[in-house]
Amino acid sequence: MDTVRFTAGEPAVSITRVAPGLWEAWDDGRLAGRGEATTRPDGRVFLSVDAWHRSVFDQLAREMLAALPDPLHTVVDETDRELLDGWRRAGLTVRRREWEYVVPTDPQVTGPVGLPPGVTIVPVGAAAEAPLRELDRVLRAEVEASIGWSEMPAEVLPRPAGDTVVDPSKYAVAVEDGEYVGLLRVIQATRLPRLGLLAVRADRQRRGIARALLVHTLGVLHRAGIPIAAAEVNEANDAATALFEGIGARRANSNVELMRDGR
Repeated sequence: MDTVRFTAGEPAVSITRVAPGLWEAWDDGRLAGRGEATTRPDGRVFLSVDAWHRSVFDQLAREMLAALPDPLHTVVDETDRELLDGWRRAGLTVRRREWEYVVPTDPQVTGPVGLPPGVTIVPVGAAAEAPLRELDRVLRAEVEASIGWSEMPAEVLPRPAGDTVVDPSKYAVAVEDGEYVGLLRVIQATRLPRLGLLAVRADRQRRGIARALLVHTLGVLHRAGIPIAAAEVNEANDAATALFEGIGARRANSNVELMRDGR
């Protein structure tokens, strides 16, 4: 357990590293803030700080950044200007932006499914596990060979080594010639389902499979009485932006990933 006493600034606090990825700030016997470094399943380290005073935030961030090797990341709601400015003061810079979309489910808004010839949709919860996991491996390899998995959404799910499918019941899939060729992950923890990874094999793209998979799944949600869903899209992903906005989705917010990389 390492403790550092800061006497400059107001208030002065003691920073204690209470575990390998956990720091606490104490002010006269009272907990004034906490910082955490979490290693995601893909190996990236993400930081978070919860502090009641700007000075405490700065001291915690400074101590954490001094103790940890680069690269380091954090994700911030772009409307939280105080938190965004705090990480910028600490030396992190914006790496990417993700738009948060509100997605309608009503077919009158999204339009018809428009299945390409020979393509069928297996709805959420009905996908066979083995071919789903095989498709996931193929898609992951294609992403790694092109833009790299680090360009995928910053919020990644825990997974066994080499597998991004945590719960097969959360996926809808597109099938062509007996093969799984596209998938959409749907997380329905509340009455606002979240649309996660939407991907189609590289050799089956540009034929409307992604749109059909998305619109079909939204239609299922609509029939279940759910009017909207949520989704996040990388600002740099023009194709995904066009797809979601083309079915009537609207931007509601944005998150930014900040990074410090000393290379």
